[in-house]
Amino acid sequence: MTQHVQADGGIYKSDSLHRNYDTCIAIMALAKANTDGRYDEILERAESFVKHLQWDESEGVDPSDVRYGGAGYGSKSRPDLSNTSFLVDALKSLGRGEDDPAIRKALIFVSRCQNLESPYNDTEFAAKINDGGFYYTVAAGGETKAETTPEGGLRSYGSMTYAGLKSMIYAGVEKDDPRVKAAVDFLRRHYDLESNPGVGKQGLYYYYQTMAKALDAFGDPSFEDAQGTSHDWKAELRQKLAELQQEDGSWVNSTTRWMEGDPNLVTAYALLALSHCRP
Repeated sequence: MTQHVQADGGIYKSDSLHRNYDTCIAIMALAKANTDGRYDEILERAESFVKHLQWDESEGVDPSDVRYGGAGYGSKSRPDLSNTSFLVDALKSLGRGEDDPAIRKALIFVSRCQNLESPYNDTEFAAKINDGGFYYTVAAGGETKAETTPEGGLRSYGSMTYAGLKSMIYAGVEKDDPRVKAAVDFLRRHYDLESNPGVGKQGLYYYYQTMAKALDAFGDPSFEDAQGTSHDWKAELRQKLAELQQEDGSWVNSTTRWMEGDPNLVTAYALLALSHCRP
């Protein structure tokens, strides 16, 4: 991994189109391995790199701009909730908390990607659906990977709602905050281990690992759905992943969008999910 440390502090292959993702994932791995401090300098420079990718005053963007606080694939690219959630994950792995300026900025962007009219979200999309879920990005005219409504609403879907919930928790937003309550209510209505709610089997394993991270951060050992059924979500997700594992030990998604036809990536997602599902 360290052979891909670049002069700008990022950790990625020189031809990578996913420099934020790559560096954030490397940060999380190296932070785990850094018990003796051997990666301190690399991590310091990598942190600076991903923070530089975040849209803020350094690009002449102020908090009124819907791009503010978000991160995209690389320098100057449109920010989205997925890249931003990985940025928050990486900073958390370095011990950064709710007082970190980059996490505070990220929370502004995250809140604007929620289908919820609130003091934290006055964008044009806030009230068009208002179901408490999250979508891909509010920037550049807005985009969801689910469907849009005839009125131009951006439909919420499972993986982004778990990403939004997790990011808010990591940013110190409490359970009784209207944003968290609305997101949890959406997820209770759409509790599902068979699909990524809103987009079917697309991104299913990304959904599993994001779900596991979010519910682990939420902190409740059981999760009650909208019908009042209590789920031991860790046991249920372990069982589902056991059912889906291939004979060679890998996992792969037959719905291949977002690179989920690659067993290397999908197996990594499955292992990340399982790491949050220990009994």
